[in-house]
Amino acid sequence: MRRAPAGWLFLMLRAYRNWDFPKGVVDPGELPLDAARREVKEETLIEDLQFSWGEDHYDTAPYSNNKVARYYVGETRTERVVLPVSPELGRPEHNESRWLDLAGALSVASPRVALVVNWAAGKIGITAGLK
Repeated sequence: MRRAPAGWLFLMLRAYRNWDFPKGVVDPGELPLDAARREVKEETLIEDLQFSWGEDHYDTAPYSNNKVARYYVGETRTERVVLPVSPELGRPEHNESRWLDLAGALSVASPRVALVVNWAAGKIGITAGLK
């Protein structure tokens, strides 16, 4: 999340045709919140992430080969997003990034991700707009 003059914005990342938030695998011995911070940095180069709303998280229902994604609400002041080349892939993990308001985030989100958008909106106190 980033606070802009017009209100809160969600950082959405597109991989192929799917929009989502930064996410990834928790490494052995790594705490989930530390993994979240690391994944955001690896995928966007954002380093000033703060978890102003604590360690509350949203776990998705199982999807795509029984994966469960855990999301936290992080806050940054960084506006410029860089999609660096992943050493493992030889290309960026994502094709595009956008800072979107609630309506914009919901307009690109899949039903699974829309649940996360609405949860995060509720955590930060903006009106959720169920998709």
